[in-house]
Amino acid sequence: MQSNANFRGAIFMCLAMAGFTCNDALVKSVTGVMNAGQIMLVRGFFTSLFVLLLARHFGAMRSVRLVLTPVIALRIVAEVFASITYITALGQIPLANASAILQALPLAVTLGAALFLSEPVGWRRWLAILAGFIGVLVVLRPGPEGFTGAALSVIASVVCAAVRDLCTRRIDPAVPSLFISVITAVVITLVGAALVMPLGGWQPMSLISVGHLAAASLLLFVGYQCIVLAMRNGEIAIVAPFRYTSLMWSIGIGVLFFAEEPDLWMVTGVVIIIASGLYAFARENKRRAAALAQQSDPGSPK
Repeated sequence: MQSNANFRGAIFMCLAMAGFTCNDALVKSVTGVMNAGQIMLVRGFFTSLFVLLLARHFGAMRSVRLVLTPVIALRIVAEVFASITYITALGQIPLANASAILQALPLAVTLGAALFLSEPVGWRRWLAILAGFIGVLVVLRPGPEGFTGAALSVIASVVCAAVRDLCTRRIDPAVPSLFISVITAVVITLVGAALVMPLGGWQPMSLISVGHLAAASLLLFVGYQCIVLAMRNGEIAIVAPFRYTSLMWSIGIGVLFFAEEPDLWMVTGVVIIIASGLYAFARENKRRAAALAQQSDPGSPK
């Protein structure tokens, strides 16, 4: 039974990564005809609509005053900046490069949890974190020419996303996830509207561009739902590594639709990031197993 649950979890994780990566590709396809603010506004409108309908269906709506809760407010702010920086970068660097750098997110969350939430991290996982960030530097290219504004924007997006995930851990479990998603989507939409003029003004949109952003919002929504299903069905140590399937999607889409060609630096960096991430997952699973074994042993010291 557990093997079947793990299989379902792995499938859902792969579907989530496919959804997220295809969303990124659709967003990238319109970055040449509209600015980040307009993209956030249009995609955010569709996302807000999808999530609001679902939240109302499941009775997940709560008082808007919950947004004033510091941890929820910080999570929303982090999500907004993660969206701004990542969308800005997508229009300037290859999709595979942006996706590769984003794979450092689990390591960044582990680092943040150790520094700010006092979660135990052994020296082996510290080395894995260091190796993962070295992999990011390799993707960026050794030397000043690799540290472009777009590349730094992706790094900033990783930092903001890590803050978002750490805040999520501290939110009261009684607050429905769908409610948080609704508020976040609406705020991103409003921030996008505010940024349209400062970033160059509103640009006319074709039906194709609108369709791309509507599809992107739907894929983003599906991706988040599949992540939840993946974590609820399978063991995290088995399911989580399948997040790296997003790299196969990003490289394939980049080659087929954006004429991108991965080079040796990018491939080397990806290998380092994946290896360090898998090792960190394995060490975390071993630590949790040891902790559970100690709790279940009635003779263990308290």
